[in-house]
Amino acid sequence: MRKEGLEGVSRRKNKGCTKRDPVRQSFPDLVNRNFTVNELDQLWVADITQHKTDEGWLYLSKVLDACSRRVIGWSMGERPVADLVVNAVNMAVKNRQPQNVIHHSDHGSQYTSLVFSNRLQEAGIMGSMGSVGDALDNAVSEAFFASLQTELLDRDTWPTRMKLMTAIFEYIEIFYNRQRRHSALNYLSPVEFEGRWYKSKKTKALAS
Repeated sequence: MRKEGLEGVSRRKNKGCTKRDPVRQSFPDLVNRNFTVNELDQLWVADITQHKTDEGWLYLSKVLDACSRRVIGWSMGERPVADLVVNAVNMAVKNRQPQNVIHHSDHGSQYTSLVFSNRLQEAGIMGSMGSVGDALDNAVSEAFFASLQTELLDRDTWPTRMKLMTAIFEYIEIFYNRQRRHSALNYLSPVEFEGRWYKSKKTKALAS
């Protein structure tokens, strides 16, 4: 690599932006590190990350379906406020119309906020949280951010938030969801996996 002038991009640990509010009540852990699910909209995992631009930080909140690994909701903004995670959930609910789904996250103050708790209750979503400061308790969500970091964020410099927002949008909606193959999905993209999943469901329904 040195001879060819190549430089590797390491999966360095992101500083993160989780700040726990000790006053707010958290949700129980309904997942216990078991992210293996066979049905769509059974378990959603969520988190927030941040990346620096010349204009300042840009924050990304996302909701990912643990079965298909598809990002089904996301939101970006200049500040890590509760509305960021609420907007990501709003997109996920609009896209999927779930029933009895678990939303799993860390103990960030955005996820323990009253406005977020009320939104989950309004949508009929069960809240779940892992232990404090343990990435393994939200491993599927962390894996997405690790891919985003090495495949996009660390490969360029970002003079403006708008440039980074556009790049993240294209990464999620064009590359990650529709083109990127996942070993956990037998090397299908999330969209391909969901297409086959729905087809299998339809076939079984007709057979019965």
